Amino acid sequence: MASQTLSRTKPALAVAVLAALLIGLASALAGGDVTSDTRLSQQRDSRETRSDEQQAEDWGLLAEDWVRYRQLQQGPLGVYSPNLDPLTALGIEARNDEERQRFAELQVRAESARVSKELAYQRAYDQAWKRLYPTLQIVTLTAAANSSPTRLQGNGRLALFIEDNCMACNLQVKKLQAAGRDFDLYMVGSDNDDARLRQWAQRVALDPRSVRERRVTLNHDGGRWGSLGVAGDLPALVREVDGQWQRQ
Repeated sequence: MASQTLSRTKPALAVAVLAALLIGLASALAGGDVTSDTRLSQQRDSRETRSDEQQAEDWGLLAEDWVRYRQLQQGPLGVYSPNLDPLTALGIEARNDEERQRFAELQVRAESARVSKELAYQRAYDQAWKRLYPTLQIVTLTAAANSSPTRLQGNGRLALFIEDNCMACNLQVKKLQAAGRDFDLYMVGSDNDDARLRQWAQRVALDPRSVRERRVTLNHDGGRWGSLGVAGDLPALVREVDGQWQRQ
């Protein structure tokens, strides 16, 4: 009788042990999945952190500067100028004179390095064109309108009057570009010097594609600014409204 009871108990015990093993294995596998997901998430966060640090380093910024830039891009500045570069954004929103001066110096150094590279490439481009197509007129990366009537004719587009060596003018151009606006630019006091206009366009990183597609035009002022009768200093962003030129 006892042997019969023991015989019936052994299969039940075996089933219980097997069930426990299966439950333990499932739990281990589930735990492994959680650990794996956590590890992947940590690795992804680590990559993003390194990416932010690298981007900050590319601009000569501190990690906390990059955090503030990200925060600024989530506020009104990011709405008005979503593609504004970090140095300009941080400079505009500087919290004191010392911070403003630091970002200004960083931007001057960065733009100086960029212009040097662009001029070097422009020289290489010019040489390549002359070597490959010696009988054709060279195609430049930027364009300038040389002649047009002194009186500015309104066409519904924005007109931006600027002058060389004007930080406020450069910032206005950056804002318009960042917002994707079309406009006609006129340099006051350029003396019809095409090279001066092109060099200025390179310094402010004017998008060459916008110029080629005529979404942005580069022009010498040729007395137009004085003929508009609009008060105030440069830069001046204006549009003709009901026959009158008004600041925008």
